[in-house]
Amino acid sequence: MPFTLATWNINSIRLREALVTRLMAEEAPDILCLQECKCPVELIPMEGFRALGYCHIVARGQKGYNGVAILSKLPITDAGGHDFATLGHARHVAARLDNGVTIHNFYVPAGGDIPDREQNLKFGQKLDFLIQMRDHFHADRPEKAILVGDLNIAPREDDVWDHKALLKIVSHTPIEVEHLGQAMDSGRWVDVTRQDIPQGRLYSWWSYRSPDWDGADKGRRLDHIWATPDISGAAHGSRILRPVRGWEQPSDHVPVFATFDL
Repeated sequence: MPFTLATWNINSIRLREALVTRLMAEEAPDILCLQECKCPVELIPMEGFRALGYCHIVARGQKGYNGVAILSKLPITDAGGHDFATLGHARHVAARLDNGVTIHNFYVPAGGDIPDREQNLKFGQKLDFLIQMRDHFHADRPEKAILVGDLNIAPREDDVWDHKALLKIVSHTPIEVEHLGQAMDSGRWVDVTRQDIPQGRLYSWWSYRSPDWDGADKGRRLDHIWATPDISGAAHGSRILRPVRGWEQPSDHVPVFATFDL
């Protein structure tokens, strides 16, 4: 059963409902994982999504902040969610397809502006979140699983516009990259996007602060699709929809896609 999956930090699902429906209509992924929905689950505007075939949802939400949702044309069942780092935030949800594949949707904390646990509480929370992700997948080693989301870390040198300039900038610091690598190793996760596109600069986020995001092109690859080794070989067709950043009232992130022949 081949299916196409997309992940996208939408930065308010209610504010950008029209962008979500446009993506559904134009690209029609079978499964769409959203982060930073910024609303309780009951306020997610499902009527328009259902009209486009997205009749199934598993989500965790909260008012005004965070929030993760898995919208699907295919039947899915709720497979739980964890409060990593005990923050009380809606940052993880999991759903299971009828073929036994589990999809984890994550919104890792951004971590503030100062990359120092002692000076910046938010940075410490981010590291703790990643540590608990690592420990969780080490204790319960996943199989037939896909992990997606805004992980708020660009791990490779070619995942940012300037590696040296960003070494002390939150999202690309060595300690964050190390913690993300440990989380990846604990579940033996394979970076599907880089499996398909091993070379070259790739970005999925451009700051709102840049008046000419496209021309300046100071991007980072913060949004990821991973898979466990038992199904990673079935993944293909990875792509990042850069033009979405130029849509009206866009999110600062763009969707990342992959197809799985399972």
